[in-house]
Amino acid sequence: MSNPRLSIIILCYRSNERIIPFAEEVKNLGLNLTENLEIILVGNYIEGTKDNTQDIVERLSRDNKVFKAICKPKKGMMGWDMKSGLEKASGDIICVIDGDSQFPSNTISKCYHYLLTQNYGLVKTYRETREDGFYRKMISKVYNRLFKLLFPGINSKDINSKPKMFTREVLNKMELTSDDWFIDAEIMLNVHKLNVSFFEFPTTFKELHGRSSFVKFSAILEFLRNLLIFKLRGLK
Repeated sequence: MSNPRLSIIILCYRSNERIIPFAEEVKNLGLNLTENLEIILVGNYIEGTKDNTQDIVERLSRDNKVFKAICKPKKGMMGWDMKSGLEKASGDIICVIDGDSQFPSNTISKCYHYLLTQNYGLVKTYRETREDGFYRKMISKVYNRLFKLLFPGINSKDINSKPKMFTREVLNKMELTSDDWFIDAEIMLNVHKLNVSFFEFPTTFKELHGRSSFVKFSAILEFLRNLLIFKLRGLK
């Protein structure tokens, strides 16, 4: 059997029942793009917590072969989850998106269009309009200013925005080591180091419903530490 043309990785951590409509929406959208599709539902979990996401994504994968579930006890945060999905993905084109519905699913179609019709190695969004409140806006603004200060050669408006879609060739060349929130920045640092052309387009970032944000203020210090590590490696 040939590799799927498109692999969409949905990060489902603690999404619970909320992942069902989003996963179905992404499935319908993806099948309109290509019949050669796989959707990887990353439902990794912290042992001992009340989280039924694992049961839900495993049920989705049993009910429809388009879905593939990854459910392992967590050994890291978002970066570890993303790498779990990337290891499972077998498509020629790979897309990563959060499963909390804050990023509109139709941005996947736009990424796919730009990647297929233009000579880009990676396509992503930037959050032009944000409905997620002052706290998240402030943290994101600090992130991006720190990143721009230390790496002015990377012309990105919003480092952490998703979806991020890239080719298999680009993925195979990247060296991703982060297990935490820095993984998005590490992708862009790899893209810059490899001289990969990328494109980003605006989107609306919706309000988060059903839970509080996982991103804490301490993540800024973690982000700065990781940026300085990469800076000391000589990347500009």
